[in-house]
Amino acid sequence: MKAPAIAIEHASPHAGQVVTIRGWLYNLRESGKLLFPIFRDGTGVLQGVVSLKEQPQAFEALKGLTQESSVIVTGKIQTEPRAPGGCEMHIHAVEVVQKVPESSPYPIQLKEHGVDFLLDQRHLWIRTPRQAAILRIRAEAIRAARNFMDAQGYTLTDAPIFTPAACEGTTTLFEVNYIDDQKAYLTQSGQLYVEATAAALGKVYTFGPTFRAEKSKTRRHLTEFWMLEPEAAFAHLADMMDLGEGLVSAIVEGVVKNRARELQTLGRDISKLEKIAAPFPRITYDDAVKVLQGAGNPAKWGDDFGGDEETLISKEFDKPVIIHRYPSAMKAFYMATDPEWPELSLSFDMIAPEGFGEIIGGGERQSDYETLVRRIRESNLPEEAFQWYLDLRRYGSAPHAGFGLGLERTVAWICGTEHIREVIPFPRMLYRVYP
Repeated sequence: MKAPAIAIEHASPHAGQVVTIRGWLYNLRESGKLLFPIFRDGTGVLQGVVSLKEQPQAFEALKGLTQESSVIVTGKIQTEPRAPGGCEMHIHAVEVVQKVPESSPYPIQLKEHGVDFLLDQRHLWIRTPRQAAILRIRAEAIRAARNFMDAQGYTLTDAPIFTPAACEGTTTLFEVNYIDDQKAYLTQSGQLYVEATAAALGKVYTFGPTFRAEKSKTRRHLTEFWMLEPEAAFAHLADMMDLGEGLVSAIVEGVVKNRARELQTLGRDISKLEKIAAPFPRITYDDAVKVLQGAGNPAKWGDDFGGDEETLISKEFDKPVIIHRYPSAMKAFYMATDPEWPELSLSFDMIAPEGFGEIIGGGERQSDYETLVRRIRESNLPEEAFQWYLDLRRYGSAPHAGFGLGLERTVAWICGTEHIREVIPFPRMLYRVYP
């Protein structure tokens, strides 16, 4: 009877059974007439053992086999507390699918490499256990976020990547040549478009890539990143703060519950993540300035907060902190203002703990037609490109609000990674567009 093929992550329940795994040779240790290979298959790693005396053919197939050669291996799963995953395979048979040539060895050896080298080899670097764990956590974060939004009655709608104008300021646009000498831009956000679908469907969200030609080289910046952007008709600032709390709590809870093994691979302190549950602390922009001044930062009212300021604020809390009602002068043209104090916007940011920066930004939108026209002109934006957006205020305008959650910053915080470049399969940064 043919041995069933299983994923390595499901090996433990098959203790005492003969199974087949299909994957790659991650490492090989030789000890006389015993070989101790370690295999990976994308779901985990599994240690094997084979002796020359008992399985000479399997021994010869593995002896001297090069790193990352693809293999199909059959053997009995045995409990072994000292092995990765708590079990190992006593190997009966080995089929080498493709042997990596000794003349051209796998570039990423089991030693330290420089970051630039690893980024040049990103297509191979993602095979390592740490990078694979991060990408599985990213997938879990996406699943948890989608499940949460769907459960709240939000409908997924898709926004275009090509847009005719800016929504977050013209200085960070990627201009592209469109058909017949037209100019278009890569989207900075799907927000303006989900404002339209919110007027059609009530509660919506978009989830996809966005682009910022921002010349930043910090550990928090990418030029291409993914955002989840909800928008709801007849919603206000407080509604979005509540929704943001629930969304982030659900993402963290999902990762802790379903990807504990991957967090362990990263050495992440799960106890910090287990504290993440709504409600989150909320402070006004005015309060945030006072926190900074109390910490010796020279911030004054009207200043925007950079990475250093966000880190200082986050140190005061063990959960994400919501900062609301920023000065309206520093926010985008579409942000509504506080009717009681027009100098303030009905906006909020969510700052992750442990110095990982802003993970959510949003608020209530300007729903008055005349005010929005004035703000577009004050921002020196091309009014003709926003006629469709102004139509949303011409025909049945209503209060509405939303936000954008940056997936990579959220995942970087959950994983505890030093740099955001590790949490997207192929990072695009200021001077990097390869591979």
